[in-house]
Amino acid sequence: MAQNINCRYCRHYYITWDPRTPNGCRLMGFKSQLMPSVHVLRDSGLPCQSYSPKNRPSGKR
Repeated sequence: MAQNINCRYCRHYYITWDPRTPNGCRLMGFKSQLMPSVHVLRDSGLPCQSYSPKNRPSGKR
């Protein structure tokens, strides 16, 4: 079973200004209505190999 990747935690993911294609991947250079990882999985059959977790601050709130 393929691994589900949540693009929202990837440093390459961004939210676009286009309501028709709100999800973008800076590394792969495309915008989509679906999460970029869904397209990668559908097109290649493999989970995204470019996933890189965001650097998150390690402080308590």
